[in-house]
Amino acid sequence: MRRSRLARLGLAAAVAAGVAAIPLMLEARLAKPEQAAGDSWKRLQIRRRGPTLLGFSFRPRQVEAFGLDGQATLKALLALPFDLVRLPAYWNQIEPSVGQFDTSDLDRQLGTIERAGKQVILAVGSIKNFGYPELFVPGHQLERPLPEGSLVEPSTHAPLLAAATRFIQRVVERYRDRSSIVAWQLEHEAVDPLGVEHSWRLAVDFVRYELDALRRADPSRPVMMNGFLPTSSVVRLSQWWRTRDQGDSLDVASRAADIVGIEYYPRHGLLRLGPRTLYLDGGGLPWQRALTKALFDDVRRHGKRLMVSEGQAEPWEAVTLPPNPEQRTMFSCGPADIIRNYNAAMEWSAPNEPIYAYLFWGADYWILRERSGDPSYLQAAARILTEA
Repeated sequence: MRRSRLARLGLAAAVAAGVAAIPLMLEARLAKPEQAAGDSWKRLQIRRRGPTLLGFSFRPRQVEAFGLDGQATLKALLALPFDLVRLPAYWNQIEPSVGQFDTSDLDRQLGTIERAGKQVILAVGSIKNFGYPELFVPGHQLERPLPEGSLVEPSTHAPLLAAATRFIQRVVERYRDRSSIVAWQLEHEAVDPLGVEHSWRLAVDFVRYELDALRRADPSRPVMMNGFLPTSSVVRLSQWWRTRDQGDSLDVASRAADIVGIEYYPRHGLLRLGPRTLYLDGGGLPWQRALTKALFDDVRRHGKRLMVSEGQAEPWEAVTLPPNPEQRTMFSCGPADIIRNYNAAMEWSAPNEPIYAYLFWGADYWILRERSGDPSYLQAAARILTEA
């Protein structure tokens, strides 16, 4: 009898494991990373955007890594009919040593954007900001690395918090009279671990102190906080597990910020397996769409505006820098995927609750591709800007 019961339990466990594995199998794809370049992007329908602003994130460090000129790249993108630009204030670049506060690069970028007549979301950090490696604390403000596996609390890192809030206040006070700035961004994925490289996280109380400092410096503008939208069961489970004690960045943003920014990457490389790559690609499946809708409904119930702070518009392969193959495109994001990802996000908009903005992530990659002889990424984005 005991054997019979154990057999039944074993069978039930096997069935449960099999059922649980079904979504994982459906959400994973094994493919060659480099694909033949096609022109399907020319024929895809473009969804109307309504009042949603369209923009991009300017990534100075990525531009440099691509071997592009910063000002020339920025001007090339500003020539397109964008409404909005997200711009980073990197703490370690503005304050490279004790007593320094050099905003000359940021001043130049902001002036160029203003002359082009665009609006700006200024990301003030301070600990984390968008663009690899996402951690931008000056060395003199952090004597030793943040301890892995820990929460960075106000009580455990009081000097760091004091310096971070001073930096935020100083940046905001410097630029708050610029009419081009329509919102501030605080931190980047504020309370999530820093990718797979680090397991420390900012505590919610640490971020709230930063938020209070920002609002004191400028109580008039909205604050955007962002977080990663899981589009596969593997990432969703991992994100929940790693942030289960205080919630993830989207949860915190929906409670603390005025605008909740969504990072939307429906297909990304996970692991290189010989000549192929294993990709997670579950964003369009019914259960993932239902979970995404439930999340957005919750954000709106909190009375918050919703925007896409990063809409995937460049490859995300199993390497740090997006590849630039000659006469080929990458499986994780080709020109047609720029349009598909935008169209998918526009489905989240509603006449009475439109998405505030959609920011393309990877616009500088389009310039790299154009300079390398492939204008299709840039042309696909231009179709959206002119036809939406």
